[in-house]
Amino acid sequence: MFILVNLKAYPCDPIEVASAARDVADDSGVRIAVSPQAADLARVAETGVETWAQHVDPNSHGSHTGSTLAEAVADAGAQGTLINHSEKRLRLADIDGAIQAAERAGLKTCVCANNPAQIGAAAALGPDSVAVEPPALIGGDVSVATADPGIVEDAVEAAAAVDDDVAVYCGAGISSGEDVATAGDLGASGILLASGVAKADDPRAALESLVDPL
Repeated sequence: MFILVNLKAYPCDPIEVASAARDVADDSGVRIAVSPQAADLARVAETGVETWAQHVDPNSHGSHTGSTLAEAVADAGAQGTLINHSEKRLRLADIDGAIQAAERAGLKTCVCANNPAQIGAAAALGPDSVAVEPPALIGGDVSVATADPGIVEDAVEAAAAVDDDVAVYCGAGISSGEDVATAGDLGASGILLASGVAKADDPRAALESLVDPL
């Protein structure tokens, strides 16, 4: 099971979270990554935790003011990137371009989508993984695996029907070890979460509770 902690733009200490994630990953053997703001990528990567960008743009070097260049993200120490998060939606052509840009820079890719139909379309673009995240449940107290387990199961089936090599992650409302275990039982090989760790008073304790059932 892979756990990816998205720090979004929350007012947390990215180094505290990254250090906690590194230590819990080392102690438990569970793969944990942290996705900070672009400005914090290098500092987070220096902690030794697996580091992911929150976004990359579908362009290469050139006149692209304000863009997040995949090569720059990789140079800062990122090993992967989210694409098309529900809070950073892209057009289909740009999702395709962002995947290609990330692959060019040697980054792993995870394309987020709202539902199983979109998961199938995203998987067809050839990312390393996809994540099903119903927008209505993001940031809430109920996980998608509990609120509507059929969405997770259908997403796993939709991705497998297109490409068996594309991993399926589960996001939205994940906050406990029980949520993580349930996601795994439904066929997900990873989870995305944010507030459950980023807003926690004790990020390490929050992460330990997530990996405990694993």
